[in-house]
Amino acid sequence: MSDPRNPGTAAVLSAVIPGVGQIYNGTFLRGIFWLIVTPGLWIGSGGTLGWICHVIAAVTAYHYASEHRFR
Repeated sequence: MSDPRNPGTAAVLSAVIPGVGQIYNGTFLRGIFWLIVTPGLWIGSGGTLGWICHVIAAVTAYHYASEHRFR
């Protein structure tokens, strides 16, 4: 990836819709994973694991953008 991604933007995007921050970062398969897994866990757990997935998706999007910002 040649242009740096903003970690804050990546985190907010994944907090709103899990997986979109990963897609913003250019990691499409990770984004698709979160787009599929999070709704399944929302439904399967009555919401408890859905919240956890939202947070994990946002944190991983933030960390990925931070680590790959200047490469």
